Amino acid sequence: MPAAPDYGPATGNAASFGLWSPGPNDDCTKTQHDAYSVVGPDHKLYPTWHPPIDPVTGCSFGHDHGRDPRGSALYREVGPIPFGYANEQLDVYDPLTTRHEDHFGHKVEWQNDVPMHFGSDAADALFDVRCDVLVKLHQGTHSKDAFTNNLHELVYHVRCTDGTEMHITMLAAIGTPGQFERSCDGTTVVVGPATPANSPDGGGVRIIPDRTCVDNEILVPAGQFSNFGALHESWQTSNAVRREDGHTLAFFNPYFQVALPSRFYDPALPGIVGRPIDVCYEVTPAGNQARGGACARSTSNGTILGITFDDPRSVFDGTDRLVDINANFIDNAGGPEVWYTDPFGKNGRTAPFPGSVRQFIARINNDRGGLELAGPGIGGDREYGGPRVHAPN
Repeated sequence: MPAAPDYGPATGNAASFGLWSPGPNDDCTKTQHDAYSVVGPDHKLYPTWHPPIDPVTGCSFGHDHGRDPRGSALYREVGPIPFGYANEQLDVYDPLTTRHEDHFGHKVEWQNDVPMHFGSDAADALFDVRCDVLVKLHQGTHSKDAFTNNLHELVYHVRCTDGTEMHITMLAAIGTPGQFERSCDGTTVVVGPATPANSPDGGGVRIIPDRTCVDNEILVPAGQFSNFGALHESWQTSNAVRREDGHTLAFFNPYFQVALPSRFYDPALPGIVGRPIDVCYEVTPAGNQARGGACARSTSNGTILGITFDDPRSVFDGTDRLVDINANFIDNAGGPEVWYTDPFGKNGRTAPFPGSVRQFIARINNDRGGLELAGPGIGGDREYGGPRVHAPN
């Protein structure tokens, strides 16, 4: 396996670099944080994965980026992931269309030797394919961004025992810009214009809670327990890498789940962002209130007052996550393995062009006559929180 490329010294900083500054609950410095950096293929300096607690000094950054990618079997070849690289290339590809994301939302997940599925136990046994998977999505569940914005950076690395392999970086268009689907009943909620205004409509959907879910599922009468599952977010991606002539070279559609985000959509509020921890203290005129579950854990059964959304004691911090691997399809038997696409994974060519992103797709067709190579959920048994991790995260 070849080692990850070394792009030499940085010639400048990416827009994503240096965004974080410590908040009142954090005691790491900005300098300590910015030391976790990597030079990208464009020779700019990018932030990359770091632990919530600095292992040298013991200081806290207050946020997490998921699982340490250095344990992935793909890491030696992939190297540190430059957070925001696809966003940066969009500035070059289309200077009138910019899409930059905050630092907190970059979340890494990986699993080695994952058993894949083909729709039946018999097919699973027949093919017996296992994959190493390393994925990073920018999934911010603390701000209003995803209420309207559907473009989020996705990095997807997979290598399987049947020859399936792809290394993709792109801005994934997740669902329709300007709207989302309500988590508790599937209703489409139209919010407003996206950034950028010409964001493409993508496959998949962003499923996000809103005030209706809070009123119907969290604030309940005496004798009932709140259904905090109504706050569950599911970002269901549908990603195609295509040649310039429109041919689909690769398709993959991981779903990204977050159990207890620190926000919900509330159009009645000035910033349109409601905080679940605030709901823990609400009582309606009818006497309905949050009962049990995450609110009880956050407030010690209501005995601790005044906990704010960025307090580490709140369990509404976006750390309870799961990635469903789902389908991995390649139709690239004629090659080549290296393609250059626009930042959205489209217009694939064999030579680089301004703003293009290098993609690797194995020279195979893994269709198997319609039997889909699909993976299970990973990461649901891991805890990325800790006593000092807090929203925004």
